Amino acid sequence: MKKKINKKKLISNLIKGDEKAYAYIVEIHYNDLCCYASNLARDNFKSEDIVQNVIINLWQKRKKLNTEISIKNYLYRSVYNEFIDQYRKQMSISALEKKYIEGLDSFYETHDDNQIDLLINVVKNGIEQLPPKCKETFLLSKNEGLTYVEIAEHLNVSVNTVEKHMVRAFSILRKKMKKKICHILFLLSGYSPV
Repeated sequence: MKKKINKKKLISNLIKGDEKAYAYIVEIHYNDLCCYASNLARDNFKSEDIVQNVIINLWQKRKKLNTEISIKNYLYRSVYNEFIDQYRKQMSISALEKKYIEGLDSFYETHDDNQIDLLINVVKNGIEQLPPKCKETFLLSKNEGLTYVEIAEHLNVSVNTVEKHMVRAFSILRKKMKKKICHILFLLSGYSPV
């Protein structure tokens, strides 16, 4: 009975914003959640991203928690849901990348090196003109190769904010540039501003 009261109190303290309660929950469950995520994702880096997203969301959504829940079950279900979300995103990104790679092949067949250099410069200028937060987020992703979770930690923002900045950056770049030029965005993963 005492354990049940302590668990309720722990969740209650978390809901109130008690950082010690949050740190305790993370410390107790983090390694087991990583093992569970690793079994789902079969990739240690992805599994850590999944668990970090869940841990960040736990803090951000703490006020919506019910004191009657099993925090362990909640975290495991959250890891599973995050894995499914990332898997779906990855599948759609893979399809999108395939489309752009096919577009790049035909693009290269019809353009010479001077035209390609010119188009890359147009894209670089477009990136330079992005709103500051979008530009910073975009460059951390494309130039530094950081994951959304790493960018969120670096900028001290939520993963959702990072996603919104990336969507906005791509949207702005697509609007500013002709359809063909968008294929060049995939070439710029090593882009560094001059």
